This record gives sequence, C-alpha cells and structure tokens, in this order.
Amino acid sequence: MKKILAVLLAALMLFTLAACGGDKATNGNADDTTAASGKSDIQGLEDGVLTVAMECAYAPYNWSQKDDSNGAVPIKDSNEYANGYDVMMAKKICEKNGWELEIVRLDWDSLVPAVQSSQVDAVIAGQSMTPERMEQVDFAGPYLYATIVCLVKNDSKFAEATSIADLAGGKCTSQMSTIWYDSCLPQIKDADIQTAKESAPAMLMALETGAVDFVCTDMPTAQAAVVAYPDMKILSFEGENGFTVDDGDINIGISVMKGNTGLKSAIDSALAGMTAEDFNAVMADAIKIQPLSE
Repeated sequence: MKKILAVLLAALMLFTLAACGGDKATNGNADDTTAASGKSDIQGLEDGVLTVAMECAYAPYNWSQKDDSNGAVPIKDSNEYANGYDVMMAKKICEKNGWELEIVRLDWDSLVPAVQSSQVDAVIAGQSMTPERMEQVDFAGPYLYATIVCLVKNDSKFAEATSIADLAGGKCTSQMSTIWYDSCLPQIKDADIQTAKESAPAMLMALETGAVDFVCTDMPTAQAAVVAYPDMKILSFEGENGFTVDDGDINIGISVMKGNTGLKSAIDSALAGMTAEDFNAVMADAIKIQPLSE
C-alpha cells in the first residue's frame, strides 16, 4: 500500500511540474506576442505608440501637407499630414523599437509643457539642447549637429559680410524662444533687434518683405530658405568671426519627461548606429522634398 501511495504521489508531482512548465511556456509566448505588437513597459509607451509633438511649420525640420506623399504621417485631429526631417527620424526611431508613430501639432512655446504634462511622449522639433531646457526636460540624442548662420537678401548692404562684426547696426530678428534670438543676436554690436517672430516662416517673411536686414537661424533652416526664396543668401561665419556658442546651442535633441530614463535610453539606442553624416544625409532628403522647393 505504501509503495502504491508513493507511486501515486510521484505521478502527481510530475503532473504538477508539467502543468507549471506548460504555464511558463504559455507566458513566454504571451511575452513574445507583446513584444511583437510593440507594447512596452516604458513610461508612456504601454500602448506601443510614440506620441511626438512638433510645430508642423518649421521646414525642413517639419511641415504639414495635404496628402501622405513622400512618407508623410497623419497629424492627429486633422486632415493633414506631417513630413520633414523630424518625421523621418521619428519613423526610424519607431521602426527600431517596434512602436507606432503619432504626430501632434503644437505651437513652439507649447512643446516643452506638453512633455512635462505627459500630453505627448516626446518632442522632435529641432530643439537645441540648451542648459535652460535641460532643467525642464531630459534630452535624448543629439539627432543633428547644426551650425548657426545668418540669412540676408542678395542685394543687402550686408550681403558680403564675412564676420558678425560686419553686421553691426543691422536690423534683425529670429524665432522666439530660440538661442538664435536670445543668445546670438545680442552678440552683434549695436544690433537693432526687432520683436521675435512666433515661427520660422514668420521670421523668413520678415526678411523677405524687408522688415529686417538679416535673420539668425541654423544651417538646415537656412538651406531650406534659399530653396524657397532664391533672393536670399546664407552667411556662414567660421571661428572667431562667428557667434560664441556651446554644444547645447548646436546639438539638436529629442526631449522627454524628466526621469523617463526608459524612453530616453530606447531613443538613444535607436540613434546609436547613426553618424553625423547619416543625419546630414537625411536632412538633405528632407530639404529636397519640402513643399516650397517644388
């Protein structure tokens, strides 16, 4: 009897172990399914969707268009689509991480608050990684290294300037809440600095209409501008002839909520295999297809 009982107990234990093993296998398959579906345990990415904010009005970084041509992505709560360098890079990041991409259109000054309040997961919008911004958000990247330049009209008295010293006394502006306006323009002696413009297109229009003599911006924005406005010229100043800036002024990053290390790491991992040359190549593609270049 004892022998029979021992055999029965042994059989019961084997059955229990087999059942446990079956449960583990089932859970493993569920985990695989979750990973394949893009679900994540990263803060804000539980649904597998990366919600990204940008202006959709800052070519070649980002712009809006009427259709999905050239790989454009729908803008949430609109019948328009977003495209540009920021969209292209967001798509690469999502592809690497198995996420879906959602684009939200916001004004420039609303971008950082949107991250801070969890309205969006990230801002990919040509933001410089300045110390001031880094107090408010964490930055992944850089995902571009930009050079600061000025734009003038071809027939301007400043068209042959070879240093910022040659721009002394000029009437100028740039986009609000940027290092171009806050840090660079004040470095020009006796600069007649006008009210900051709410967007890059408004900044360029101020130059095009003659409201200012020159504007300060970064190289990608300037390169896109001269395609759209052939009567404009880029002034690029090297070394001591140019603006005094630090890495935060020229490194362009992706902002996420402070402390969201999981998302920051995932974005950084997606960018890790790309070089400055790779970034510039993607930007060149964006400049080619920007709406105003057609």
